Amino acid sequence: MKHVSFILALTLTACAGPKTEHLASVNPDYIDNSTAPGTDFYTHVNKGWMEANPLTPEHARYGNFDILRDSSEARVRSLVENLGATDPKPGTVAHKVWTVYSQAMDTARRNSEGARPILADLQRIENTPHEKMEDLFLWMHGNYASPFFGAGPMEDLANSSVYAMYVSGGGMGLGDRDYYLLDDERNTSVRNAYKTLITKQMQNAGYNAADASRIMANVMKIETALADSAFTREESRDILRMHNPRSFAQLKEMYPAVNWDRFFIETMGIESPDTVIVTELKSVARANQLMATLTDREIKDYYLWKYVSQASGKLSQDFTDASFEFNKVMSGVQEQRPLWKRALGATEDALGEAIGELYVEKYFPQSSKEYMLELVENLRTALGKHIDNLDWMSDATKAKAREKLAAFTVKIGYPDKWKDYSSMKIDPSLSYYENMHNVAMWHQADTYSKWGKPVDRTEWGMTPQTVNAYYNPMANEIVFPAGILEAPFFDPAASDAENYGGIGVVIGHEMTHGFDDQGRNFDAEGNMTNWWTEEDAARFEEKTKGLIAQFDEVEVLPGLHANGRYTLGENIADQGGLRVAMTAFLDSQKKKGVDIKSEEALIDGFTPEQVFYMNYANLWAGNIRDEEIRSLTSGDVHSLGRNRVNVTLRNIAPFFEAFSITEGQPMYRPESERVIIW
Repeated sequence: MKHVSFILALTLTACAGPKTEHLASVNPDYIDNSTAPGTDFYTHVNKGWMEANPLTPEHARYGNFDILRDSSEARVRSLVENLGATDPKPGTVAHKVWTVYSQAMDTARRNSEGARPILADLQRIENTPHEKMEDLFLWMHGNYASPFFGAGPMEDLANSSVYAMYVSGGGMGLGDRDYYLLDDERNTSVRNAYKTLITKQMQNAGYNAADASRIMANVMKIETALADSAFTREESRDILRMHNPRSFAQLKEMYPAVNWDRFFIETMGIESPDTVIVTELKSVARANQLMATLTDREIKDYYLWKYVSQASGKLSQDFTDASFEFNKVMSGVQEQRPLWKRALGATEDALGEAIGELYVEKYFPQSSKEYMLELVENLRTALGKHIDNLDWMSDATKAKAREKLAAFTVKIGYPDKWKDYSSMKIDPSLSYYENMHNVAMWHQADTYSKWGKPVDRTEWGMTPQTVNAYYNPMANEIVFPAGILEAPFFDPAASDAENYGGIGVVIGHEMTHGFDDQGRNFDAEGNMTNWWTEEDAARFEEKTKGLIAQFDEVEVLPGLHANGRYTLGENIADQGGLRVAMTAFLDSQKKKGVDIKSEEALIDGFTPEQVFYMNYANLWAGNIRDEEIRSLTSGDVHSLGRNRVNVTLRNIAPFFEAFSITEGQPMYRPESERVIIW
């Protein structure tokens, strides 16, 4: 799950016990009995699902997560279109929601406008004289994009109750450095597609072929230089490496190409901060060097692309078609998502909590929140047991771990207070691009307004309708949006085994993030503090090496291996979630007096333990294109669904016992090679 979206009256004790006879979330018809559980558990559980849900042209991947997202999207679409049917009054939030959605759907108007909504700003870039280039840089940072580097307030890593000012690397349209620097077939093809995209979009913006080609060349020169100094994907997960506090005087001395006094006042409206945290020292140094040595023409070309790139999704079909052609290379998708889905996504980006308020009112009953709160406490108790029983952690560190576990804040369903969008300016007479620019400026101002204030711990990082969940280490909180509290994760008609193997594992996963390779660096208050003994930290690191190696050895495509280091945090959380959820499930059944070994406890002929693991595997059922496998292996901190099942389960002894998996079968891993962390 993340960081940073994710019924009938029911209580935990009302879940099915001995009388449960039928599966609700797991479809027994999908089980492939020709593939033994000990051979390939993912295929055993999911082959029927995969055959029944082939990829359609609009999808690079499609799984149970996507089915749930489709359901959430359909609900949100109904809510938004119903708002339009009420003819909402101008100025109201309902009117703003409907205006954004209807303008996003109005391709005729956007096609007739073409590039006109952005031409004046492109001319501003072109016509800026040399002596005004500093003004142009500040205007770009304050209004449209973040050329060369990024900056803004966020919780202070060392004191999470206050905001710190961060300056970070960035400025690369492709994101990951390897796309610019490696010359293998995959990275070369993505890089060439990106060059084509830049050239095509600049022509769509009115530039002739020669000028568009020149702009592309200058953009690639600059972004490749930035990539050369950027973190590798593995380095980007090293929190300690990112914490580089510098005084304001030091910042100005280190990076003199930027007028920092003007930068903070004119782009954020704040006085210069006393201290700034530079997350990527080399990247910002490279940005400083480029700004000091590039010609005005090179810088302007880079700005032109940054501007057009952020605008392209809000302009005519020519722009969106060019972006889609690039996406085809990146992900293998063959057809654009339906217009209504793209329009809905833009509307949720703009006013997500306004829609979320309507969503939970209609689709998320209080009973689900109460169920989840009780389930979370069962998982918290179970994780405490696991901490107590660790053989590699000292009592001193265990006490600190227990303290952190007890301090977890739990957020279920929706925020206690909603965002106030009353000051957001959206006017149907303006173009879609102009309105979406106003939306972006509102969100940016909302972020900058936090400066100098205490951190608001009530804020959410996802909307209620999001099908996802997350752990925030700087708030020490676990968050479960209403959107994920549906089958196959949570189902009031399902057995305890299914619900614990679904949402129970998700809860355990997010809790375990508090103790993964990144989360372990934060204490109970969310401050970056080393609360481990040196010996415990060394033993933890040694264990993680084994888990890294297990995933590194998996060949996801011919010649391409999974990246165990990059996905380490999620892999730790997957394993921890499974182990802790099973403990909580067994404890819950014991509390109810259920004998899970009895014949009465069977569910469609399966034992409750088998059903638990089957539903976990069912969560990750999906089909995926090779291009998307390559893209995710390069840029996603999560392992592929198949590996989240097969590689993770091979460390868990109760799984072997549940399916009588023995030595010699592919799923079996000898006890001496298993890695158990939490």
